Amino acid sequence: MTARKLETRYVEKPWGRDQLPLLFPDADGRKIGEVWFEGAQDEHLPILVKYIFTSEKLSVQVHPNDAQGRERGLPGGKTECWYILDAQPGATLGLGTHDRLSADQLRAAALDGSIERLMDWKPVQEGDFFLVPAGTIHAIGAGVTLVEVQQNVDVTYRLYDYGRPRKLDLDDGVAVSIARPYRDDGDNLARADDADILDHGKAPFALKLRSGTPGETLEIGDDSAPTWFIPLSGSGDVDSRPWSLGECWLIEGRTSVACAADTRALIASP
Repeated sequence: MTARKLETRYVEKPWGRDQLPLLFPDADGRKIGEVWFEGAQDEHLPILVKYIFTSEKLSVQVHPNDAQGRERGLPGGKTECWYILDAQPGATLGLGTHDRLSADQLRAAALDGSIERLMDWKPVQEGDFFLVPAGTIHAIGAGVTLVEVQQNVDVTYRLYDYGRPRKLDLDDGVAVSIARPYRDDGDNLARADDADILDHGKAPFALKLRSGTPGETLEIGDDSAPTWFIPLSGSGDVDSRPWSLGECWLIEGRTSVACAADTRALIASP
């Protein structure tokens, strides 16, 4: 068994924040929108875990599925999921469209900006969880802090960006979009201690929620695939090294994660 703390990468975004939660270093005046957890240099892991912090809406965007990504010379597509850590009053997520749209209707709505009102903006609160399959038109609203677990393919097709001077990807975006209502109401896991959130029948990765009390150990991982340990609360030790909030650990094999305080964590595996 090996356990290693993944490296953190701070990513500036026009919709990011110049003040981050206390568990992260000061932004030094930069607008940090994402914190990525990565492996060693030139190491490509199948899953990417990131924190996202928003002060404005993200672009309306979409990601291809595996087949569509490979057709475009990518290693695959991108399905992702969101666990909401904090949401300011009135915060929303855009998921799907109120009605089905044809490709021509979607392109026209992206060009004239009406796509923003055609999307289904859902109110969110701490503990909400949503799966965002490839092809889903989506956006994250302002005032949200979340953990995202995704296939590790850096591909985003922007359909609309509220007039920001960034490139749109209408041809690819319209081609891979499934412009229809998002049927999943999501789950609120704020009061859950343990839950099998996702299995491989729903997504290209599995995700669990685990909890532990002070002095308890969590048995995590197996010998067939690596495991990502993403603490949401608590502190403790893994492989004789301390872990804490604001970190992500990659565990290969089986191990016991010791809890020194009340702990909740997401556990991801490909």
